[in-house]
Amino acid sequence: MEYLLRRLLWTLPVLLGVLTLVFFLLHLVPGDPVDVMLGENALPADRALMRAELGLDRPLATQYVDFLRRTLSGDLGTSFGSRRPVTHEIAERLPATMELMLGAMAVAFALAFPLGIVAALHHGRWPDHVASFFALLGVAIPNFWLGPLLILLFAVHLDWLPVNERGGLEHLVLPAITLGTALAALLSRMTHTSLVEVLGEDYIRTARAKGVPERTVVARHALRNAAIPVVTVAGLQVGALLSGAIVTESIFDWPGLGSLLLEGIYGRNYPLVQGCVLVIAITYIAINLATDLVYGWLDPRIRQE
Repeated sequence: MEYLLRRLLWTLPVLLGVLTLVFFLLHLVPGDPVDVMLGENALPADRALMRAELGLDRPLATQYVDFLRRTLSGDLGTSFGSRRPVTHEIAERLPATMELMLGAMAVAFALAFPLGIVAALHHGRWPDHVASFFALLGVAIPNFWLGPLLILLFAVHLDWLPVNERGGLEHLVLPAITLGTALAALLSRMTHTSLVEVLGEDYIRTARAKGVPERTVVARHALRNAAIPVVTVAGLQVGALLSGAIVTESIFDWPGLGSLLLEGIYGRNYPLVQGCVLVIAITYIAINLATDLVYGWLDPRIRQE
């Protein structure tokens, strides 16, 4: 419990740094929300009235302090475009992003662990080379190229899967494959490397010498110890899926947090962008915290330390 509280306390300065950086970067980037909303030919009186209504006529330091005060109270402000609370807009879009992330994780784990285990058990032979080739291919292909390629193949030419918007499971297949392929490639290589190293340990050779079946040696003794570095990479990369989701959602017209963030950036919608970034940062930190807790389950020595 003490370890968990200490980690939670460390997240506070991280979140403050993220919020501060995003706030000032948004206000320093060229472009005025009033110009986006009213157009550049709007009358000066209308522009001044709009700036006062949005609170943009106040000094930047005052806006920053007010932004922090509202955020600490759970109020992320009102969207400039829709005039709705930012929390409501994020709550509507967040389930779609979580669904896409879970689908991408399912694709990644379903591909990575079998490939990594098979490659490690046949280290240096043709299954290892085939798995390495697919892993290299998965890392080399960016999702902004893979997504349109899958659309052309499975949606346009073969007409097997739908491509636009969110719907049933069939709508999730292509975006999940696009987002999860790079993670699958990385995890398969990490699983392979870690498992090969563990299979060479003395306790593995001892178990084999005692006549323990190879399936038991791999499943009970090797995989759990090999999983610790894999969990490290998986925890960091699952958080990074949120950034990849921004591109993937725009390709597949997926109504998630990534597409909402892009809408806010294009419209200079400060409260919307700040709220989306805050939710992404909290999600990333929560995933890393969960990864640390999994460490303790895999290796009790980490818990004791």
